[in-house]
Amino acid sequence: MTLENTTDKPFRIAKRQVYEAYKAVKANQGAAGVDGQTLEMFEKDLAGNLYKVWNRMSSGTYFPPPVRAVSIPKKTGGERVLGVPTVSDRIAQMVVKQMIEPDLDTLFLPDSYGYRPGKSALDAVGVTRQRCWKHDWVLEFDVKGLFDNIPHDLLLKAVRKHVTCKWALLYIERWLAAPMEKNGEVVERTRGTPQGGVVTP
Repeated sequence: MTLENTTDKPFRIAKRQVYEAYKAVKANQGAAGVDGQTLEMFEKDLAGNLYKVWNRMSSGTYFPPPVRAVSIPKKTGGERVLGVPTVSDRIAQMVVKQMIEPDLDTLFLPDSYGYRPGKSALDAVGVTRQRCWKHDWVLEFDVKGLFDNIPHDLLLKAVRKHVTCKWALLYIERWLAAPMEKNGEVVERTRGTPQGGVVTP
C-alpha cells in the first residue's frame, strides 16, 4: 500500500496526477501569473511546490488566486482579454482537465474541433477543404463575447450534468469565480470565463 492511499484527505487525488499535470503545463510553457512566478522559478523547489498543490487540492483548501489580465489585439479590431493563471493554478487546472476530459470528449460531435485532444484548427481546415468540392456554400457565425459573458449558473448546470467528480466540480466553481487583476486592480467576476486558462475551454 502506498502512502497516497493512507492519507486522510477528503479528496482522493494521487500525487502522480499532480506530477503528470505539471509535465503537461511545462510542455505548454506560458507566462507568469499575478505572483510573477515563472515556470523556471517554480521548478527551483519543484517537489515542495507540487506538494503544496497536491496537499491543498486533496484537502479541499485550494483557492485559485486572481488571473492576470493581458490584452491582445484581435485581427478584426478591438482587443481580447486573456486571463493568465499562476503556474500553480495552471497545474491545478490541468489535474482537473486530465481527470474530466476523457469522459467529456465523447459527448462532442466528430466535427467539433475546438479545444479537443488530437484535433486542431488545421484539422478543421482540412475537412473544409474536402467539403468545398461537394458544396458551393459556407455558413459561418460567431457568438460575440461568448467567453466574456457566459452566465456561470448555466455553465455550471451543464458541467454538473456531465461531471460527477465532486472535487473537480468544487474547483471548477472556484475557477469561475476567481477574480481578475488588471493594471493592479482586482476585479470580481460574476459571469464569463477568462480565456487563457487550462480548464477554461
